[in-house]
Amino acid sequence: MSNKSKSVARSAARLAAVQALYQREMEKTPLPMLLDEFHQHRLGRPIEEEPIEQAELAFFDDVVKGALARAEEIDTLVESKLASGWSLTRLDRTMKQILRCGTYELLARHDVPVGTVISEYLDIAHAFFDARETKFANGVLDAVAKAVRPSASR
Repeated sequence: MSNKSKSVARSAARLAAVQALYQREMEKTPLPMLLDEFHQHRLGRPIEEEPIEQAELAFFDDVVKGALARAEEIDTLVESKLASGWSLTRLDRTMKQILRCGTYELLARHDVPVGTVISEYLDIAHAFFDARETKFANGVLDAVAKAVRPSASR
């Protein structure tokens, strides 16, 4: 797989991971069923008749499983980077999953550069939100990155 196709497959995996975590929060789908549903019926399937790239399955699984396994740590970290008076419960559910997936990668996927993680999740945020919310996501993920990878430059 070329670097470009690996990058596209990881981008698709990140978007699918955000969608899977959103679905899990909404429907409380057990993890094995959730992964199976995405593997069998969602990954690589067109959305609203728009073709979508095939996701890197192992990467998708790692982000979903990792974000869920470390949910308490991730939520505490994200919440610590929100403005005074804000909590995760006040955030839009999609934004919450974007921040959770991005934070998981910053914590656990040291093979992925900080700039790549933040840029990829900002692209996802931009697909769902306007510039103000995308800027908010950038601020939170940047603060998380500085806390968990202080020596990494963006």
